[in-house]
Amino acid sequence: MVVKKDGRREAFDPNKVISGITTACEKRPVGIEEIDAVKDSIIHDIQAKWDREVPSSYIGEKVMEALHRLDPVAYVRFASVYREFKDVRDFVDEIQGFGDKKR
Repeated sequence: MVVKKDGRREAFDPNKVISGITTACEKRPVGIEEIDAVKDSIIHDIQAKWDREVPSSYIGEKVMEALHRLDPVAYVRFASVYREFKDVRDFVDEIQGFGDKKR
């Protein structure tokens, strides 16, 4: 089960992970194989670390970490939705901090 920010619980749906990654990677040089590998990695991580319930924030952070390594534009796209950017300043702050987050 996934525990949402507002406390609701819903069944974990791997298709939501794929959808979020695919949307972020749209028109980017990222193949479906890479998206599947990220999805598989995230699912494996969740299964290894969480027994019954996983916070949605954990899934979102894992997706962001993977996109950060995969494609910087996809990362910022996902971050803008996930972190609910309110204005251009939020984008600028995220982009300026991108170099600090390189792994």
